Amino acid sequence: MGCSGCRGRFNSGKVLSKASLFFTMLLICSYFFYCLSGLCDSVPRTFYQQDNFIDYDFADELPSRVFPDAHNSTGVQQVDAVEYAQPSNSIQVSNTFGVKRFPQAIIIGVKKGGTRALLEFLRIHPDVRAVGSEPHFFDRFYDKGLAWYRNLMPRTLDGQITMEKTPSYFVTKEAPARICSMNCQTKLIVVVRDPVTRAISDYTQTLTKNPGLPSFQSLAFKNSSSSEIDTTWSAVRIGLYAKHMDSWFQHFDRDLFLFVSGERLVSDPAGEMGRVQDFLGLKRVVSDKHFYFNETKGFPCLKKPEGSSRPRCLGKSKGRPHPEIPTEVLQRLRDFYRPYNQLFYEMSKQNFGWD
Repeated sequence: MGCSGCRGRFNSGKVLSKASLFFTMLLICSYFFYCLSGLCDSVPRTFYQQDNFIDYDFADELPSRVFPDAHNSTGVQQVDAVEYAQPSNSIQVSNTFGVKRFPQAIIIGVKKGGTRALLEFLRIHPDVRAVGSEPHFFDRFYDKGLAWYRNLMPRTLDGQITMEKTPSYFVTKEAPARICSMNCQTKLIVVVRDPVTRAISDYTQTLTKNPGLPSFQSLAFKNSSSSEIDTTWSAVRIGLYAKHMDSWFQHFDRDLFLFVSGERLVSDPAGEMGRVQDFLGLKRVVSDKHFYFNETKGFPCLKKPEGSSRPRCLGKSKGRPHPEIPTEVLQRLRDFYRPYNQLFYEMSKQNFGWD
């Protein structure tokens, strides 16, 4: 009899144990169902990884109501993700960490000026999040719409800056008005370099892709018997910095521009990066300790980050040897660019010392 009672209690306990297990499994399944449905976004998450960790082996992405007087931490109004009459700066992302914002700063140029180096140096900073590749939205893909463009951006936390770089914006006539229509307070960085050296570098890059390209001098001049420079050739036209700046100044205040010297980015990367960080309102984190000069490549590289086995340099496409250009050709180009350079010095309030 006593044993029968024991067996009864034992069996009863087994039933209760199975019932508890069943309800526990039911609760767990319900929890996962709600999480997958995006309904448990309020559950705290551990931030264990930053999306802006990059490999410096530099090889050459829920609508809200409009509150007209409300600004987010970057000072840009938030608007409905569907309506773009006013600039929108963030989009809530369900069940993820951070938000996607339009870039508060864009490196708009110039090609072969040092824009890739600048972007990668900036990405060391914990408060900078940037698109790795060039979006080309404001010159090639504008018809895809601002929602598409914003979706390319990395997610950011409060206090972080979203950035992108596309050097061809600088010479695209429509780009200034298009960027201004997104946000006329966007900060714009222009990396410039001696226009003669820049043109040769541009030519060298094209030559590696097209070995049958005519000589530099035959492209730089309108014809072999004339000393007139051919400004229709893009390698020459891009270097007319003052001319291109006119269209940008029609849409943006001058204090929204920072002009970075491509030469100083090589000779004094930490100093030039200090100016850039100040312009962006960032704490000076990127400093001398991050760089060393690579004698073989002829430009600064990043020291190996913690946890990495080697330092990181720009890829093989950077630092190519330039073809020999006749001295008289170089002198003609320097004479041609001189008045444009002087005007650009006045515009930028900097003497870059190219003459």
